[in-house]
Amino acid sequence: MNKTWIITKREYLTRVRKRTFILSTFLTPLLFAGVIGIIIFITIRNSDKENIAVIDHSGVFKLKTDSLKSVKFLLNPEVDITNFYKNGFSAILFAPHTSSNKSDKWELYSRKSFGVIAREQVNDKIRKEIENELLLRKYQVSNSKIDSIRAVVDKIRLTPIRLGENSKIENGDSTLAYIVGYAASFLIYLTLFIYGAMVMRGVMEEKTNRIAEVIVSSVIPFQLMMGKIVGIGAVGLTQFLLWILLIIVFSAVLGAFIPPEVLRQAQQANAQMPGGQGNEAMIQLAGTIHNFSTVNWPLIVGCFIFYFISGYLFYAALFAAVGSAVNEDPQDAQSLVFPITMPLVLAIIIMINAITHPESGLATWSSIIPFFSPIVMMARIPFGVPGTVPWWQLGLSMTLLVAGFLFTTWLSAKIYRTGILLYGKKITWKEMWKWAWRTS
Repeated sequence: MNKTWIITKREYLTRVRKRTFILSTFLTPLLFAGVIGIIIFITIRNSDKENIAVIDHSGVFKLKTDSLKSVKFLLNPEVDITNFYKNGFSAILFAPHTSSNKSDKWELYSRKSFGVIAREQVNDKIRKEIENELLLRKYQVSNSKIDSIRAVVDKIRLTPIRLGENSKIENGDSTLAYIVGYAASFLIYLTLFIYGAMVMRGVMEEKTNRIAEVIVSSVIPFQLMMGKIVGIGAVGLTQFLLWILLIIVFSAVLGAFIPPEVLRQAQQANAQMPGGQGNEAMIQLAGTIHNFSTVNWPLIVGCFIFYFISGYLFYAALFAAVGSAVNEDPQDAQSLVFPITMPLVLAIIIMINAITHPESGLATWSSIIPFFSPIVMMARIPFGVPGTVPWWQLGLSMTLLVAGFLFTTWLSAKIYRTGILLYGKKITWKEMWKWAWRTS
């Protein structure tokens, strides 16, 4: 046990003292934030308004000009289908039974493909204008009354409410659970790949450099394998804990800049409609932060750490076994590691379905099976425990995952014992399976 601790300590200290570890730990969150900021900036800069010429002599369109978020309309300009582009218009909209449109449909001509958002805004505009025309002509409703009705309707917001245990009323907005579940699952997915591959490369380097021959003269192969797995896993856990700390600090700093009255408005908005008062963007931001405070973070963080450690031990042992069987040829490693990576890829596909249908049969059973549970269960937990995830499912998932990594560690140790000192032979999974079940 003492020798395993020495190997674990060496693997841990060697990696956390590297400059790459320090830079990746503190710069990765900033890099992600920067990438998101750049995407938003580019999206805003490239979201130029589409100028649309509207040819309509039926009186459906009332305003001479009208602007929406992505579309600007100009009614009856001096253009036709042959020269609208030269006059600065990106498209020309013909009402039914006009000069170039003899059909009963509205037709939109353009020289480029219209974006989905812009196209939907044009559709909404046409529907609203026809609706106004019908209300005005057929039912004699004035424009001022139509505008007042629309103002009331636009303020209507749906407030989802979930009934917990004993009919306890809880916040039913699943947006935050969707984000947290996706982020937690994807982080575990990445780390299982990154740190599992790191274990495999470390074992391969020691084997190809013949260092393993020297090490196993003083420690047994199982101690060497466990020391590497635990040491590298501790590096990943340290990095995650630092990231969580940075997120908490960032959230606290962000919350300090939001005025208290806006926070009070956001808290009231959980129970009733905000009424359009105050800065709407700030209220939405404050509401998101308030929802963050209602999340059961101790449970989520605790489960995240458990599934990260257990899932890592489950897969890292398999990666170590592959690394011990591979010689100098990296193509051998790719062929042997494929059966290990396939369940991870399948798990991330199932997770995408699980965050939209967290109580489906696929999500439930996949979150219990050890090959998928570290990723899929973390996608379900933010939706509520014991609401969406009953305690028995969480307990069974954890129990099977612990039993799973104990089994894979035992199995991989038998492969590792033979493969770490075997050179010059191309190994297949069939032969590794024979090593694993060899009695001697």
